Amino acid sequence: MELRENERIDDLQCKGYCIIQNTKRFCFGMDAVLLSGFAAVRPAGTVLDLGTGTGIIPILMEAKTEGRHFTGLEIQEEMAEMARRSVALNGLAEKITIVTGDIREASKQFGGASFDVVTCNPPYIETNHGLKNPNDAMAIARHEVLCRLEDVIRAAAFVLKPGGHFYMVHRPRRLVEIICLMEQYRIQPKRIRMVHPYMGEEANMVLLEGTRNGGRQMIVEKPLIVYREPGMYTDEVMEIYYGSEWKRRGKTGG
Repeated sequence: MELRENERIDDLQCKGYCIIQNTKRFCFGMDAVLLSGFAAVRPAGTVLDLGTGTGIIPILMEAKTEGRHFTGLEIQEEMAEMARRSVALNGLAEKITIVTGDIREASKQFGGASFDVVTCNPPYIETNHGLKNPNDAMAIARHEVLCRLEDVIRAAAFVLKPGGHFYMVHRPRRLVEIICLMEQYRIQPKRIRMVHPYMGEEANMVLLEGTRNGGRQMIVEKPLIVYREPGMYTDEVMEIYYGSEWKRRGKTGG
C-alpha cells in the first residue's frame, strides 16, 4: 500500500487489521475504540457510522461483530479516500463502504429507515469555543463546524429502521442536551455508561445507546475506568482494545 506525505500504517492489534492515518490530520482516539466496544449489531445487521473519519469504527466493528455490512459517511474527501485505502488494505471492500457526504444530507443519500444501527463519534466542541481555523481538518473533527449535535441525532433518527439502535460517545457536560434531542427525534435513551480516567475522578466521556421508537426505561451501567495507574489500562479496557485473547498473548496495560 503506497503511503502519502505524513501518512503511516498503525497496527490495530485486532484480527490482524491495520489503519492508515495522517499525522497532520485527525487521528482516532480512545473514544472511537470504546464506542466500537459499546455498540452492538445483530448477525446480518447493517451499520452506518456518521462522520467516520479514518474509518476506525467500521473496521473495528467488522472485527468484533457479525454485522453484514458497514458504511462510513465522511464529508472530507481526503479523509474518506484514506479510509477507503484502509478498507482495501485489510481486504474488507465487500464488507465496508466509505461514502463521501454530509451528515445533514444522510437521509437523502441513503433513504429513510435504511440501517439497523447508527454509530457516531461526533465533534464535541461548540463552534464558539476556541475555534481558530474552521477549514482545518482538526477543527472539523473537534468542533461543530460542519454539523451540530442536533444534525447528528436528526440524521440518525431518519436513517434508522424502527427499533434500530443508535450509539454515540460524547462529553458528560452535554448529556442533558443529548437526551433532550434524542427524545425530540424519537430515539429513546436505553443505556448509558460513564467513562472515568481513574477510579474516584470525574467522568470525561459518556457512552449512550438509544432505540428508535423504543420504550422509556433506561439502564445506567457501572462506570468504565480507563487506567488502574498512570500508563496502565484496566483489564476491561485492555479487553476492549485487544479482545479476550490479550491475557493469553501475555499483554500488559499501557
